Amino acid sequence: MTPTNPMSPMPTPQALTSTFAALQNDTFLRACLRQATPYTPLWLMRQAGRYLPEYRSTRAQAGSFMGLATNRDYATEVTLQPLERYPLDAAILFSDILTVPDAMGLGLSFAMGEGPRFAHPVRDEAAVAKLEVPDMDKLRYVFDAVGSIRSALQQPDGRSRVPLIGFSGSPWTLACYMVEGAGSDDYRLVKTMLYARPDLMHRILTVNADAVAAYLNAQIDAGAQAVMVFDSWGGVLADGAFQTFSLAYTARVLAQLKRHGPQGQIIPRIVFTKGGGLWLQEMATLDCEVLGLDWTVNLGAARKAVGGSTGAPGKALQGNIDPNVLFAPPDQIASEVARVLDSFGAPHQGAGVGPTHIFNLGHGISQYTPPEHVAALVDAVHAHSRAMRTEKTKP
Repeated sequence: MTPTNPMSPMPTPQALTSTFAALQNDTFLRACLRQATPYTPLWLMRQAGRYLPEYRSTRAQAGSFMGLATNRDYATEVTLQPLERYPLDAAILFSDILTVPDAMGLGLSFAMGEGPRFAHPVRDEAAVAKLEVPDMDKLRYVFDAVGSIRSALQQPDGRSRVPLIGFSGSPWTLACYMVEGAGSDDYRLVKTMLYARPDLMHRILTVNADAVAAYLNAQIDAGAQAVMVFDSWGGVLADGAFQTFSLAYTARVLAQLKRHGPQGQIIPRIVFTKGGGLWLQEMATLDCEVLGLDWTVNLGAARKAVGGSTGAPGKALQGNIDPNVLFAPPDQIASEVARVLDSFGAPHQGAGVGPTHIFNLGHGISQYTPPEHVAALVDAVHAHSRAMRTEKTKP
């Protein structure tokens, strides 16, 4: 299966009006669509998580991670917690990338201090044959949380504070956990299947891709205003295998996604492949609006390669500061923020479309991150990116 990137027609004025009208802060969505913004918008992967004491308190009340993630009210509460602390430009649904295989009956659990684990990993022909796209009603708790979060984000004037991002793991990343049964250091079991029985791997990935597409479409129907595919383990594949077993199935997901939400609003699609910098040019063929980058990629080089030019097609870029920068003192955090923003270069301004940047980490935030350092990061991104635009407009 070869990824394609059909030229999409320009959004209609009505679609753009519908996309932005219901938001107090639309900078994230505008940047996704490569439109000018007054500053570089910012959100963080895992922004609702263990680094926040209020999150840890809520998780203790819930009793377990799954108790937290499967409860609409708890999921709403923790999604909003970082927005109460920091002026972030988007919310992201609190959930887990492994909800889809859990709905397939694999028995997801999280032990305290450990990562996810499946009670019934998929390791032989019989287990693969049983796989099918799950009934989306089994994931109703996720869609209920999306609706609840959207309601909680609504302000007295009827508009939402910021957009809500929905997400899923990529078909390949889900397969890694499904076959290994947990996280892995060497991916021995899943790669053994890939090389020894590629037919079984293609069967898993086909089911996963169709399930992920149905899952993301249901999130869109419930109110998600952008969706993201996390290809967290695409970078562990060899060249050639990445294109065949990861990129092609991410393309299969994207081909099935809804382009518009219930009110006709445009739904931007984001793809993030950790370790995917080697294949950036090939990822540019994906039918999505935004490519996320990890910290190994130079933003300026990525902009030249896939960011397009003013008035021409291209991808918005998201990323990509090293999460461990957040352990440095605030003044050093500000310096690193400036370096990342400057590496992207002067942002697009004016009418039409052009190269745009959404600031984020190169991967998820560490649970040990001092919350006050996140505040320093957010303030530095907004301040420096505003200054960059002011400099560009000086005579």
